[in-house]
Amino acid sequence: MTELVEHGKLFIGGELVDPAGTGTIEVVSPHTEQVIGRVPHASEADVDRAVAAARRAFDEGPWPRTTLEERIDVVTRIKDAVAVRHEEIARVISAQNGSPYSWSVLAQALGAMMVWDAAITVARDCPYEAQRAGVLGPILVRREPVGVVAAVVPWNVPQFTAAAKLGPALLAGCTVVLKPSPETPLDAYLLAEIAREAGLPEGVLSILPADREVSEYLVGHPGVDKVSFTGSVAAGRRVMEVASRNLTRVTLELGGKSAAVILPDADLGEAVAGIVPAAWMNNGQACVAQTRILAPRSRYEEFAEAFAAAAGALVVGDPLDPATQVGPLVARRQQQRSLDYIRIGQEEGAKVLVGGGRPAGPERGWYVEPTLLGDVHNAMRVAREEIFGPVICLLPYGDEGEALRIANDSDYGLSGSVWTSDTEHGVDFARRVRTGTFNVNTFSLDMLGPFGGYKNSGLGREFGPEGYGEYLEYKMIHLPTGYDTGRGEA
Repeated sequence: MTELVEHGKLFIGGELVDPAGTGTIEVVSPHTEQVIGRVPHASEADVDRAVAAARRAFDEGPWPRTTLEERIDVVTRIKDAVAVRHEEIARVISAQNGSPYSWSVLAQALGAMMVWDAAITVARDCPYEAQRAGVLGPILVRREPVGVVAAVVPWNVPQFTAAAKLGPALLAGCTVVLKPSPETPLDAYLLAEIAREAGLPEGVLSILPADREVSEYLVGHPGVDKVSFTGSVAAGRRVMEVASRNLTRVTLELGGKSAAVILPDADLGEAVAGIVPAAWMNNGQACVAQTRILAPRSRYEEFAEAFAAAAGALVVGDPLDPATQVGPLVARRQQQRSLDYIRIGQEEGAKVLVGGGRPAGPERGWYVEPTLLGDVHNAMRVAREEIFGPVICLLPYGDEGEALRIANDSDYGLSGSVWTSDTEHGVDFARRVRTGTFNVNTFSLDMLGPFGGYKNSGLGREFGPEGYGEYLEYKMIHLPTGYDTGRGEA
């Protein structure tokens, strides 16, 4: 993206309309530090319009009353359009947030397409009505759409997280107000165009770029039935507090400080090859990133040398260059945050094994070298706090019991992995780690299973039947004795 991209309207209720206010959001390239886009800043009045449109569409419109197959047809058109336009989507996201283009193609765009596709699969398999025997007679258990959804997505994987919320919400029959991050609003306009062309009815979807204050107004709006939020722990706590005033249902996908545990029998080459991309993915700006690497003391120096060499070989540069593996961080504040943590880690006794500052190459841009801090212990701030940048900690441990204690000694519980030559033993280890997702000798995120976290990593689940259920309400209908709906057992 070299030309300034400007949008003068907001997408409310399926139409591009003039904003109520005059505020704007400027999108700044993290590579050039130049303005590359400008969009309207949604106001509280725009939120009122969007929620009112969503409320009418849910209470009176056709969308919740269409058949599942009709909704699947529309969502399939959205999914197919994302697939066709995946390169365009990837370029826009990389230009906005610095995500390496090769990673944007696979995770930001095609990954979003996979999320849409998985949601369709789950929706088809969901039992929406089932009869069961009650204590006093037969009952019918129904699952119905929860209502108007406020979906708040972050800047690091905007299309992926939007699909994770929109897919199940739309398929369930809900209407949605989507609030993209002010750092990454440009790809949201591509999504608006795709959704409109797919044939969503009036009022079903609105997209409002805005800051934290307007987000708070949206999640606290009395016309909203459910909030689905992805972001920081601090923001998640505030979302839960504000939403609780109306007893609004919430799903929170928050931060992580996940441990990649290397057992003594692990193959060095396989562990390094698997953990490096899982640690430094998306420039380290991923909630599931494996940011604490636990290595046995008996092989610590061996692993330290191998990880330092692999991190030092990562290609840093222009996010739109297909050869780039680590791009700039999304904003100057994020760059400074990573540099501050590197300094804090050293003050606490950690050693910089590779990286440690700005790379020598780019003269501009919010870059930080891929950094590995060694000799870290789990009480250090760098081991306990989410940095959200390309700064990874290497921690030594004694026996397997200590490794398990370190892995579980965290305020977070989102992801993790174990690396061992004994897969069965790895699965047993996985069962004892307190996280919502875990990997054995691999790293992935499957969209047909439940994704979410323990402890401060969140509340509720996304993906799979469990995530789909977050957008459905249960209703029990008591039936007269002898009545049979023919819908099977719940």
